[in-house]
Amino acid sequence: MIQVRYFAHLKEVTGAGMEKLDMAGQTVSHLKQVLTEKYNLSELASAMTAVNEEFVNDDTVLADGDQVAFIPPVSGG
Repeated sequence: MIQVRYFAHLKEVTGAGMEKLDMAGQTVSHLKQVLTEKYNLSELASAMTAVNEEFVNDDTVLADGDQVAFIPPVSGG
């Protein structure tokens, strides 16, 4: 199992700040695809992804116990 954490508006859309999923052995890209379909989250394509508090790319393979965080782009002045 991995733990997925959502921030900013992603937290509002999913209705939770965190959830656990059985995605060990899958890539970040596959996780994004699953979550996009589940929550209609097209914003995940532009979100930064961190695994265990380190930024990663979409080809990163997830391991059991990983903590994944999606951080959407921020705008403002």
